Amino acid sequence: MIDREIHQMFNDPEKAILVGVETHIETTVSPEESLAELKRLTETAGAQMVGQLVQKRSAPHQRYYLGSGKLEELKALVTAQEANLIVFDVELSASQQRNLEAELNIKVIDRTELILDIFAQHAKTREGKLQVALAQSSFLLTRLAGHGASLSRLGGGIGTRGPGETKLEYDRRRIRDQIVDLQKELEKVRQERGLRRANRSKSQIPMVALVGYTNSGKSTLFNSLTKANLLAADKLFATLDPTIRRLTLSDRKTILLSDTVGFIQKLPHQLIAAFRSTLEEISSANLLLHVVDLSSNYFNDQITAVKQVLAELNCEDKQMLTVFNKTDKLGKDGLPKTLAQHAPYITISALYQTGLTKLQEQISTILDQPQQPPPATL
Repeated sequence: MIDREIHQMFNDPEKAILVGVETHIETTVSPEESLAELKRLTETAGAQMVGQLVQKRSAPHQRYYLGSGKLEELKALVTAQEANLIVFDVELSASQQRNLEAELNIKVIDRTELILDIFAQHAKTREGKLQVALAQSSFLLTRLAGHGASLSRLGGGIGTRGPGETKLEYDRRRIRDQIVDLQKELEKVRQERGLRRANRSKSQIPMVALVGYTNSGKSTLFNSLTKANLLAADKLFATLDPTIRRLTLSDRKTILLSDTVGFIQKLPHQLIAAFRSTLEEISSANLLLHVVDLSSNYFNDQITAVKQVLAELNCEDKQMLTVFNKTDKLGKDGLPKTLAQHAPYITISALYQTGLTKLQEQISTILDQPQQPPPATL
């Protein structure tokens, strides 16, 4: 991390090469879309993309993830572009990461580590910092486990004796203790949130939660509706901390509107676990507003990604209104013909505040409908 700190001191962004590996594993996102998103993540983290490389393989190489030929091609690209960072669009094992760094003599990170870095940069509140610290500690524990063989130098003979294994076990225990402490702190936060939710429930004011892919315009919509002043930047994960505001709709009905952290393809499980107390705000909502960036070429895949995370939170059966945002960015072809499959839906521009009155009317109409009981489980 020293080289990164030096670069940041002189405002010199790291030069990154992005690497994708296309396998036969089924996925809802194309390699092109995934790399385009990785480029945005890299830029959000403060680095500059200077090149990219993609390989098609039936399965990842066990030692380097890439095949030997592509590895040599990557070496040449690093030299040509004077890169000092490689970002893989997959989750590397600890041994693969270590082997790649030794072979390339350059820092290598994977998609999970990149996203964790962005969250660490954007966490502002105590709760946000606790959640990021828990996710990072959980990730680091997997890295340490993978480094066990190299640190302890198992195998017998000269050079294998000494405190290596003891040091490794000490580090593991220290991180596990840190995880336990963070979980205890977050459990206190979770209980405090639960009390606040219980008080809000007693008030019988309906809760409406904004959910959606990161950078879909949730914070802009939240600001437009509530006149709040949340950060609404054109970058991924601009805001992490949930915010709740009272909102009086156009028919004078009062609701509580909640803004939550955005989702993304292949969102690290460490983050979902760490941010569970925050994401529980979604589970207590009477209605979800699923904000979608209609100007994105990949909005259907982004809808799928959001629904997958909602399913992990057991919220896939909640009442939901799909809010197709950024109509101001549509080209001459206008609205796509596939919107009807996402009914009920509405189209708006949060930035220019068009369609917001109809949105409020639709929210009120849905809330007036009797709530459907959850499906019975066997």
